[in-house]
Amino acid sequence: MERRVLLAVFLSFLVLYGYQALFVPVPPPQDSIEREGLRQEDEPTPLFPASPATPVLPTPQGGRIAAVERPTTNPIVSDTVPRDIIVESDFFRAVFANRGAELVSWQLKDYLSGGRPVELILRSLPSEEPWPFTLAFEDEELTYLADEALFRPSHDELRLSGSPETLTFDYQDDSGFSIRKTFTFDPATSPFVLRLTVEVRVGDEMRHPAVQWGPGLGGVEGESSMFAFRQGPRGLMYGRISEADGLLSADPSVERLDRGDVAVQPTYDGLFDFVGVDNHYFAAVALPGQQQMAVSYRAVQLQPLTPDGETGDLMAFELRAPNGMNDVPFFLGPKDFEILESTSAALVRAIDFGWMSVLVVPLYRSLKWAYSLVGNYGFAIILITFLVNIIIFPLRHKSVSSMRKMQEIQPEMKAIQERFAHLKATDPEKQKMNQEVMALYRDRGVNPVSGCLPMLLTMPILFAFYRLLSMVIELRGAPFVLWINDLSVHDPLYVTPVIMGASMVVQQRLTPAQGDPMQQRIMMLMPIMFTFMFLWAPSGLVIYWLTSNLLGIGQQLVTYRIIGPPKVRTVRPPAERRVKVKKSKKKASGPEPETK
Repeated sequence: MERRVLLAVFLSFLVLYGYQALFVPVPPPQDSIEREGLRQEDEPTPLFPASPATPVLPTPQGGRIAAVERPTTNPIVSDTVPRDIIVESDFFRAVFANRGAELVSWQLKDYLSGGRPVELILRSLPSEEPWPFTLAFEDEELTYLADEALFRPSHDELRLSGSPETLTFDYQDDSGFSIRKTFTFDPATSPFVLRLTVEVRVGDEMRHPAVQWGPGLGGVEGESSMFAFRQGPRGLMYGRISEADGLLSADPSVERLDRGDVAVQPTYDGLFDFVGVDNHYFAAVALPGQQQMAVSYRAVQLQPLTPDGETGDLMAFELRAPNGMNDVPFFLGPKDFEILESTSAALVRAIDFGWMSVLVVPLYRSLKWAYSLVGNYGFAIILITFLVNIIIFPLRHKSVSSMRKMQEIQPEMKAIQERFAHLKATDPEKQKMNQEVMALYRDRGVNPVSGCLPMLLTMPILFAFYRLLSMVIELRGAPFVLWINDLSVHDPLYVTPVIMGASMVVQQRLTPAQGDPMQQRIMMLMPIMFTFMFLWAPSGLVIYWLTSNLLGIGQQLVTYRIIGPPKVRTVRPPAERRVKVKKSKKKASGPEPETK
């Protein structure tokens, strides 16, 4: 039964690998196609040409393709030439273009990709796709004007320190169309949060345009592994409360949307704790709080980006508030548990720990504690694995002891099975075999499930560790020793997976042999299969598994020393046992009475 449990674990990992290999799309390479520079590097075009033209315009639902005549208005409040405004803190470097007052770059200084800071604003996109914080009106002429207008910034450059700072963009023309975009930063409180306020007037009328986020989100490497795939951009929502049939219905759960979900239902509304897009390690989300919000998602499928013809699905979204965007926070940063928690208690759910979160979160906090002691996440994984194995040692000791007892009675069980081997399974006499087996268990003090039950109790910890090491951003780019420079990717020399496979072989040799020979041969193939699969697993996960195997071997040796060598029992032939039974019955009944 214990071997069946191990086989079930192996098959579980095999199913997990098969699902990720077949159904999880590989994200597109981030640097495969470069946009033609930032907004200020584009060839300048007259904002108000003498002759009308037919431009490509955005629509409220994205797509930005609509044919309208360019309006002929004259700016009153605007900038003179296209330029960039740089906002920089200790955590990020942002670039805003004065054309459209849109975000064209957001680099995270503490997170590197290819030796450079991670860029969250994708540039490998078609030029017609909107930049973040593009405004979209129902009137396409206003959408065009807002996108092409040269806004006058309040600062030429902004260096953030401890106090809150505000960057304002203003535009007004002679038709009475005016826009003010205000971005507020407070790095001391929330280093990766900016707050957006949009004020729009057309004459004396207030307008409430939608705010668009162009498709995609940077920071996800193109490579994937069998166990820790790199999730591409997805729609992300949590805590939706909407009104349906006159009743308020709350859905306080995380919804992660892909292309199929968006095709069925692109628009959602209600009260959201957070809403936006995320990928494996980073998120770009709004935190509306108590503001009513409607969000529309749009999947964007890029053309083949590789010689193999692979395509990437990206996700764009736009937000529309009935009362306008009024000081709405936007989080643009890493899915670091502590950073998310300090930003918003609900935002930690952006990390996809799944249903194992009740175990993963304590393990995560333990990993951070261990890292604070040793200063290396590889050694922190080893330390936490050691502590976990100490905790589960009584379960492993119980399991190995039970397997030893089962091994000791195997000859007697085999003898019982041989005596009933000639009977069919439907023969009522076959039930006597089960009765004798249960009697054998009772006489020898063996519980047939006590060997596998302790192992099953350790499985949730195993899967929780797998989920933790596959998702946490702390392992991204974290070095261990020597040739392992990134614990979130596979061992480049494949040394640790091979050693891990060898440790599994040793464990198999030490485990008491049970079951039929065919099952034992299948079990001996498991180290080979696991070694093959773990060749591309994250180094952190392999280090955990290897350390757990080595500690398991040590625990088995300790258990064998405690319980002593196996007891060898001699099984008497069936005929001898029958004679013994008859003699014992005679002694119990006494001598036969004499007959006269």
